[in-house]
Amino acid sequence: MIDDLPVGLKARRPVEEDHPRVLAVLDTWWGGLKGKAGATERALLLPRLYFQHFTASSCLVEDDGGEIVAFLIGFLSQTEPDAAYVHFVGVDPALRGRGVGRSLYRSFFALARSHGRRYVHSITSPENTASRAFHASIGFTASAVKRDYDGPGLDRVAFTLDLAPQPNGGGG
Repeated sequence: MIDDLPVGLKARRPVEEDHPRVLAVLDTWWGGLKGKAGATERALLLPRLYFQHFTASSCLVEDDGGEIVAFLIGFLSQTEPDAAYVHFVGVDPALRGRGVGRSLYRSFFALARSHGRRYVHSITSPENTASRAFHASIGFTASAVKRDYDGPGLDRVAFTLDLAPQPNGGGG
């Protein structure tokens, strides 16, 4: 599935039983971003249905002990036939900077391309500066802050990546 993960890590498709395991790491991995309201928001953004109906386009990474160390929940757009969407990604802070997030995204880009998709979209909260920097570093273009994107007070920054090959070698 993913052949460029650091030694000792393996990727697989998530299953429904992984849902509570992923929810259990969110607050720690996000460092309490936005406090209790942020914890509730993250849990609400990742309902069980993603672990039931979007597993073929999502990925979970475990260490040799079976602990979850990263995940990517994504899907192919049902509305836009040239688009795919990364809904939620997390990497254990102890593994950040080791290429795990990039590997997850490369795998998702390959899946999107294999289904004829040209664009990958994603969002994050404006306060999540680490996510904003990471997305920029892998070639996503960011929008201005979109006020109330996910409801009153739930502002977001939207990202888009064009998967088409670029003359300079870019394109995900």
